[in-house]
Amino acid sequence: MSSPIAANSRGVNALLFLFIGSGCAALIYEVVWYQSLSLIVGSNSVSMAVVLATYMGGMSLGSLAFLRWKGRHGNPLLIYAKLELLIALSALLVLYVLPYAGGLYFAIGGSGPLSVLVRGLFCALFLLVPTMAMGATLPAASAWLRTTPQGVSRIGAYYTTNMLGGVCGALFAGFYLLRVHDMQIATFVAMALNLLIALVAYMVARGGAAFAAADSKAVDEQRDVTRGEVGVAPRMVLFTIAMSGACALGAEVIWARNLALLMGGTVYTFSLILAAVLLGLTIGSSVGTSAVRTTRSPRMALALCQIGAMLGLAWAAWWQLQALPNWPINPSLAPSMWFNFQLDFVRALWSMLPAAVCWGASFPLAIAALAQTETSSSRAVARIYAANTLGAIGGALISSLILLQFIGTQKTQWLFMFMALLGAVAMLLPVATRNAPSRLVPNRVAWLAAVVVLFILSAPLVHTVPGILAGYGRWAVTWLKDPRKFIYVGEGLNATLAVSETQDGSRYYHNAGKVQASSIVEDMRLQRMLGHITTLVARNPKNVLVIGCGAGVTAGAVSINPDVKTQTIAEIEPLVPRVVSKYFANENYNVIQNPKVTVHLDDARHFLLTTNQMFDAITADPFDVWVKGSATLNTLEFYREMKKHLNPGGVVTAWVAFYETDSAAWKSELATFMEVFPHAMVFGNTSGGGGYDGVLVGSAEPLSIDVSAIEAKLRRPEFAEVRRSLTDVNYPDAISLFGTFAADASQLSGYLSGAQINRDRNLRLQYLAGMAVNRYEQADLYANLKTAGGWKEGLFKGDDATLEQLRAIISGP
Repeated sequence: MSSPIAANSRGVNALLFLFIGSGCAALIYEVVWYQSLSLIVGSNSVSMAVVLATYMGGMSLGSLAFLRWKGRHGNPLLIYAKLELLIALSALLVLYVLPYAGGLYFAIGGSGPLSVLVRGLFCALFLLVPTMAMGATLPAASAWLRTTPQGVSRIGAYYTTNMLGGVCGALFAGFYLLRVHDMQIATFVAMALNLLIALVAYMVARGGAAFAAADSKAVDEQRDVTRGEVGVAPRMVLFTIAMSGACALGAEVIWARNLALLMGGTVYTFSLILAAVLLGLTIGSSVGTSAVRTTRSPRMALALCQIGAMLGLAWAAWWQLQALPNWPINPSLAPSMWFNFQLDFVRALWSMLPAAVCWGASFPLAIAALAQTETSSSRAVARIYAANTLGAIGGALISSLILLQFIGTQKTQWLFMFMALLGAVAMLLPVATRNAPSRLVPNRVAWLAAVVVLFILSAPLVHTVPGILAGYGRWAVTWLKDPRKFIYVGEGLNATLAVSETQDGSRYYHNAGKVQASSIVEDMRLQRMLGHITTLVARNPKNVLVIGCGAGVTAGAVSINPDVKTQTIAEIEPLVPRVVSKYFANENYNVIQNPKVTVHLDDARHFLLTTNQMFDAITADPFDVWVKGSATLNTLEFYREMKKHLNPGGVVTAWVAFYETDSAAWKSELATFMEVFPHAMVFGNTSGGGGYDGVLVGSAEPLSIDVSAIEAKLRRPEFAEVRRSLTDVNYPDAISLFGTFAADASQLSGYLSGAQINRDRNLRLQYLAGMAVNRYEQADLYANLKTAGGWKEGLFKGDDATLEQLRAIISGP
């Protein structure tokens, strides 16, 4: 029989490899759960905060709970196997029970900002068990090891390989599993990894000799980790690693927003950012692990890491907001998005690497600094892990829910730099021992002064978000010579947005790094079309829901229809109705101040799922479908929810872009809508005779639009303002408005054959559209639409003269 030492050696090495797979599975879950939670909590900062906070909180609780678990003195491989098995079983629960439970919650829950937070906490309960199990794995594994430099270095190696697996998991989930398959398949892959890891760990553990627990060794065999250094205060080490965690996760929230502007807010961008941060942590952890074996002062090394992180935050801010937006890069020149992804990953890594490396190195160094006061390696790891993750929770929640919208990214980054400074100071201050009083020796005074000076010198590198970046994102450098001025730049709860004005007085509303609405003719025409077609086609549009406020032009067009008695605007970003709409008050008829209008601040999907209201018309004008989270408002299930909330004779309309998309994404968008509304119509808003964007119109029953009756309505005195609104965008009558008809669902059945349906379980549209974000094929897409469609008998009603004119316009070039 092999000796306990040999058994330990095999177990230690086995865990090293198993942690790679464990980290990969964990990040697959994180990516999947973030997407899943966006369907329940909403595609907003709250959902991101919930995932991050639950992940960090669960792991923190798991690491602390392990200390009280009697099984901690058993074979670590057996314990590790049980934890991996628990993760897999819990993931199955999250996959199948959470959506069902979420549906029950919607049936009894309310809506609004407070409800969003409550929904987040509700979801967190489901994620608590698997994340606690994840948090217990590292303390469990460390039970093999003593708190010697070699033992702490091995713990750092576990952490490093776990992070490396996380990099693989983030990329694998974001670029393959969810792009090609769906959340169910991705979850099964992660579960298979957990089960495989559990099986291997069990087999290795059962095949070896009895476990020789390192934690049972005497205290005097444990305290040689910090040769030449004494007097490390445990609380100061825990404080420093907590500050490190808070800065790391808080900065990740800021970086995600800034880099989403720079690289485009697609689902792929967020995977790249996550992978880049994890890679930086992996490199840092590797460096820290090596340093633990040789450094005579882990405490001093930990202080240097916090100083490096402080400077790294300034480095990231300067590159992301000042340097990278000015690099001469035109993203449309790449023949494929895969080349853009390569460039984006390099840019993300370049800007984030210094700080991430310092945070990664802090973890093993903090364990080494604490280890001399602990008799148990598991206890040292658990306390450091808990402090780090609790700090991360605070950083993620405070930055995403409070700091960004109230003080902005510049001051938030200054705050995190100051927190890093405090962490460094905590390690530089002398600590009293029984044999020596606390004394501030000259070299420590010099270090403290140097840290303060570095903070003062690096703080000016952190700037506010430039208007050109907020306005044009990845295209910013191509607009540098444009003479327009940005009259407003705001950082809200969920987005960075801006309003710009050209020399001729035209105004543009920017969000997600692109123009979302404007006062120019092409945009005004679409927005007025969307609002007026909605209320003119609906049988009796007394109560109307508008999804997405934007510049308020669509909502304004709805509000001036005298048939509309009550109107609800569902908007996810508070700054939009409160600030942006005021810049377009003339164009939107001051809609926010209209007494018939109620603004509801919530994710529109969740407003509709929780309201008991029925509507006579619903119009949706959300973000472009390539923006991460927007696809949740274009799923088969959400369109069905819209349909359920329609009164008889009601209609649903939705904006659809012909640009920044390709045939696959475009067909998916149309096919999903027409799966729910089989009699749907498409109306085109053209520019120069070519495609630009358009309006989808659907209803619960077959549509037949009486153009003559609508024209007669427009000529009535009470509809004079509606008529002027349409005339202003070159639609002087009902014939010219409905002459924009391009095709209906029955004509497009062959054209849309094989199109992928966007469902809750796959959110396929955001992956398809994210691959086509730099494509401008609107002319071809619209031409194909017109070829498949055209005039069709029975779709329109009216007198013979009206129908003849309408036929001529629709059948024309």
